[in-house]
Amino acid sequence: MTPSTELSVSGQWLGFAPTLSLCCRVYLPSIPLRPISVSITSLPNSASACPDQVVMEHSHSFLRMPRCNGVDIEELSISQLQNHLERKSFTSKELAQCYLKRIELVNPRIKAVIETNPDALEIANELDAERERTGVRSRIHGIPFLVKDNIATRDKMQTTAGCAALLGTRVPNDAAVVALLRAAGGVLLGKANLSEWASMRASYYSEAYSSRGGQNRNPYNLAEHPGGSSSGPASALTANMCAFSIGTETDGSVIFPADRNAVVGIKPTVGLTSTLGVIPEAPSMDTVGSFGRSVEDATIILDIIVDRSSLPESRILNADEPSMTQHGTAKTYTSWLANKDALKGAKFGLPWKRVWEAASNSTDHKSEYLALKTLIKQIGRAGARVVEVNFPSAEEIISPNGWDWEYAAGKSGSRLSEFEVVKVEFYRSLRTYLNTLENNKERILSLEDIVEYNNRHTDTEGGRPGTHPAWPTGQDNFDRCIESKDDGEAVYSDALKYMLRKSRKEGIDAAMMYEESELDGLLVPVQAEGGVACSVAAKAGYPMITIPVGVNDNGVPFGMGIIQTAWKESKLVRYGSAIEDLVRPRRRPTFLNLDATNYMYVGNPPNRSGVSQHT
Repeated sequence: MTPSTELSVSGQWLGFAPTLSLCCRVYLPSIPLRPISVSITSLPNSASACPDQVVMEHSHSFLRMPRCNGVDIEELSISQLQNHLERKSFTSKELAQCYLKRIELVNPRIKAVIETNPDALEIANELDAERERTGVRSRIHGIPFLVKDNIATRDKMQTTAGCAALLGTRVPNDAAVVALLRAAGGVLLGKANLSEWASMRASYYSEAYSSRGGQNRNPYNLAEHPGGSSSGPASALTANMCAFSIGTETDGSVIFPADRNAVVGIKPTVGLTSTLGVIPEAPSMDTVGSFGRSVEDATIILDIIVDRSSLPESRILNADEPSMTQHGTAKTYTSWLANKDALKGAKFGLPWKRVWEAASNSTDHKSEYLALKTLIKQIGRAGARVVEVNFPSAEEIISPNGWDWEYAAGKSGSRLSEFEVVKVEFYRSLRTYLNTLENNKERILSLEDIVEYNNRHTDTEGGRPGTHPAWPTGQDNFDRCIESKDDGEAVYSDALKYMLRKSRKEGIDAAMMYEESELDGLLVPVQAEGGVACSVAAKAGYPMITIPVGVNDNGVPFGMGIIQTAWKESKLVRYGSAIEDLVRPRRRPTFLNLDATNYMYVGNPPNRSGVSQHT
């Protein structure tokens, strides 16, 4: 097929196969794909076989992106938007109005945004005036963005982790990352939806559902979930409801939704971005990451939200480190952006055991695996060397059945598992956070108070099993977190030490060494292997990036992940942008199954009779 070939895709009805989610297997009813007529104007010669431009031809006019003072802003990058602002094609206020109109039109179906900022237009107007008086503060001056609803904003909006129990409370300050973005001139449009309590409350639930925001859906196929728990930031961005967005991750919550929404997600080393003002889950693993429709956009935001004071002194003083200039000062991460030529001489590892091995054996993800294999060959033809490696601890910490945060020491349910760490840290750190809130009329001061609130309002909050379709098992993980307060300190301490040792020294650090030299990164699937690779990076607290590659048989995007060791974000940016150059451009959302109303379950299901009444 030549680049000028016109192809009309109307499609046949396809059935859903079970898929793998961040947490475990997804159980979905068989729902047919209802494709919208799509005109594909060209097809590049890449592994993704994605069109350069996808033009929606349908009767749903509300899906068309509103023009901004006559300018088509759909898919425009931060730099392109800034250029338009400089040329006065439109103002920041007009740009914010266009994105707010997009939210008004599309969000009732996607439910990616929980609430919009009533002060957004006033803020944008003030930044327009400042641009005229003194110039711009940064590359995001006047650029609209969204943040996940577990990131504090001291304004007229709520910060609730999607839970009604926290409605009306007031945070003492903006989260540190929000303060940095405001100081850089960003326009905060609103709060994005999420899997309630960042997927923490239940062992089996509808992914991307919150009591405040409802069921967030994937803009590529609304009968599929967008990934969690940062579902809203990723799905809003891919649907062009904002220019960039911010999410949080404990285990997979930036990487997984980025992958399923064909956007770039950067999950930084734990500590590189401040989590001050973020509703905590597990401080040993929590981090704030950026979403962009390109590596450049995600990196521009990383440069702004990074807390450089957190870098170890050895990295600040060592001029040989890749993130430092010859004078020992920090370079911007955007200075590491590259094209495919950067792949010449690079060396990457493919963790085989329990990772690529699982992807190769997956029948549900065969098309993804084959596309990723093709991309790996392209990377090799571009001049890189790709070798097979292993995590020495793979069989100890990676379940053969996919993502399982209770798996350790070669078995599920181990007292050395990640979940033993998370449930203790969540219970303790949440109490501390809740006690900082003002106007706390419901007196929500502990996890016990949240459980009791959900039980009192079980019809809407699903506190008790079987009372709300989004939470068939109620809040059983919350119950287990509360029970952890009776565990001895040694249980938690042993699990934390085990997790860090097996994922770092006996995991990523070991896999990164090949023939007595360090690799430039570990290339991994994000979905085809059951979500286990990003979980290893999460356990270690190490950085990761995901690059959009293609769309699977269910109409859901997938990509390629790169893992690095601590503080090596510069290499993720360099090689992430180089690989992106091979597979450009990303495919725009197709909005299949526009009228879908199903719940999309992930986790370990209870007895089938208990689930069927809600599906």
